[in-house]
Amino acid sequence: IELEPEQCLRAETGAMIFMTDGVEMETTTAGGFGEGMKRMMTGENFFVSRFTYHGSEKGKVVLGTSFPSKIVHLRLSDFIGESIICQKGAFLCGSDTVNIEMEFAKKFGVGFFGGEGFILQRLTGSGDVLVRASGTLIERDLQPGEVLRISSGCLVAFESSVHYDITMMKGAKNVLFGGEGLFVTTLTGPGKIYLQSLPFDRVVGEMAA
Repeated sequence: IELEPEQCLRAETGAMIFMTDGVEMETTTAGGFGEGMKRMMTGENFFVSRFTYHGSEKGKVVLGTSFPSKIVHLRLSDFIGESIICQKGAFLCGSDTVNIEMEFAKKFGVGFFGGEGFILQRLTGSGDVLVRASGTLIERDLQPGEVLRISSGCLVAFESSVHYDITMMKGAKNVLFGGEGLFVTTLTGPGKIYLQSLPFDRVVGEMAA
């Protein structure tokens, strides 16, 4: 990631691989104790790393993830309300003007059965963000009223205009032998969604088997 003079970047702690001369890193709560606790509830760390370039040309910060991932670049101005909702822990880094807020599942069943928990991440503000995905990334624009049913762990992010819910998998054989569990996530348009083909928990499960 290239930084202009005095430009700032906010990233998850421990993500830095290297930074060029003139880049200063500061570990901060970025808003105090309350903001740090909010980030922890969305799957991030209590502290964040803030990189500021004090040189005259351009600085560079190279970041990585804690597991094999595809890094997805999102520009918040491209989305309704300059915000997007992501799965817990998806945020890698973003402009210093981007905020990480809690987004609660609207129904008890979504959090309990959906496989992603009650709390999601809502990324808001002006600027760009990088989020993590695994396997093949699938982008899709849902039309108004269009419904897509997906395996819960395959969800990466979706626009705030998309309705997020769960539905029961039909058919006893599907439930018992289909490998998707009793429930699937249902997304209803309009809006853009991002899916991943290889959720991290699935990778861990295969390695442990």
